[in-house]
Amino acid sequence: MTIKDVCKKYDITPDTLRYYERVGVIPEVNRTAGGIRDYTDDDLKWVQNAICLRDAGVPIEMLIEYVRLFQSGDETLEARCDLLKEAREEILAARAKYDEALNKLDYKISMYEKAIVRGELIWEEECCKKDKKHG
Repeated sequence: MTIKDVCKKYDITPDTLRYYERVGVIPEVNRTAGGIRDYTDDDLKWVQNAICLRDAGVPIEMLIEYVRLFQSGDETLEARCDLLKEAREEILAARAKYDEALNKLDYKISMYEKAIVRGELIWEEECCKKDKKHG
């Protein structure tokens, strides 16, 4: 599969794909005799992995380390597992921040919906009254 095909399949740019390969987020891709990248099914799994973890906010450095460990063989199984656990913790922490922000937005939306009906905005929860100036 060509770089163009891969980019279309995963909706990423060629620059992103080349960058992932250059820094080691995906292993080096085989090339045709003419020098054109020729992505295999295994390569596509690495691309999927990179996209998934980057979309989740996993840092590039962590992905590079994971690939490096993977390529070092089974003696790195524990280190890879630890790295994935660390990535998971980072994702959970980010999710907690988003959940908090969503809860606040839900509260504000509900207060505005009530205000529309009664014609007046009244903050009902003490924790959010300090936000009155930010309404």
